[in-house]
Amino acid sequence: MSSLSNVSEMLERNLELFAGKQLLVCGLLDDDLPLLLRPHVAAMTAFTTDYSYYRRYQPQLGERIVFGHQFACDARYDALLLLLPKAKQEAQYLMAMAAPLLTADADLLVAGDNKGGINGADKLLAPYADKPIKRDSARRASLYHAELSKAVSPFDIEQWVGRYRCELGGQALEIHALPGVFSAAELDNGSRLLLDHLPPLSGRVLDFGCGAGVLGCTMGARYPDLQLELVDINALALESSRRTLAANGVSAKVCASDVYSDIQGPYTHIISNPPFHAGLKTFYAATETFLADARRHLQPRGALTIVANAFLRYQPILQQSFKHADIMADDKRFRIYHCHQ
Repeated sequence: MSSLSNVSEMLERNLELFAGKQLLVCGLLDDDLPLLLRPHVAAMTAFTTDYSYYRRYQPQLGERIVFGHQFACDARYDALLLLLPKAKQEAQYLMAMAAPLLTADADLLVAGDNKGGINGADKLLAPYADKPIKRDSARRASLYHAELSKAVSPFDIEQWVGRYRCELGGQALEIHALPGVFSAAELDNGSRLLLDHLPPLSGRVLDFGCGAGVLGCTMGARYPDLQLELVDINALALESSRRTLAANGVSAKVCASDVYSDIQGPYTHIISNPPFHAGLKTFYAATETFLADARRHLQPRGALTIVANAFLRYQPILQQSFKHADIMADDKRFRIYHCHQ
């Protein structure tokens, strides 16, 4: 078994809590925890919104791991383990989604890093239970435990879709986003700078790391004849993008991909505001792979245009793959890179 996170090492000290349970696990899954729990439970389902995690563990877990933006099934669970995600509202979303799948008096277990908001677990559990207790605290992580004791409403995803309007180059767009998705509440400054410096587009265009679909929707609205594809690793982002596209009458293909795992070029253009955060850590590996391999997924005269925080050293990576890796714009916080052969 590979190394466990601090949270999972703490949970390893509390395996008796899971003995014989019908367990639903969701949230910030990032290690072998489901494999650790599997021998101790009667049955287990791991629900993840992370396509990379799903691809890694599906061969071992089979039907016991589910990827998507919403989990619905006929089964009922008598225990829920929520691994606290980074975004508070995403944790609330997952609790609301999971609670209708639980039996009366089901165990509610919330675990997370002490720097990741776990001290707010009592408020997270308040709509579902009375008097949650801190069951353990170790490895800079904590575990809270309660029993489902309050009435649970059916899950309605429409109540969790945030909406806002933005105007870009004279285009008024309506953005739809689920909790925890990038650009969920407002258009970020990096994306706005990128959209202000978009080159002319035609043919097949890929929006990598589509988030709430702002970039893809804007490109599709400006250039209706594009063969537009949006990809992301996060199921909540993919569903948000589908809704944003539909709200604005823009057509595009939307699918999950772990970097380039599920896409097939070549593209005339790849556009991206690439992510560099994973959980509480800054995470460069996937983005560096995306940048280093981009040229292989472009047509001979294709181009890559991205926005990145100014402090990120992406230009050396881009210069190794492209003859031209130019800085189109720099507002001291963000830079626009335009790369081609």
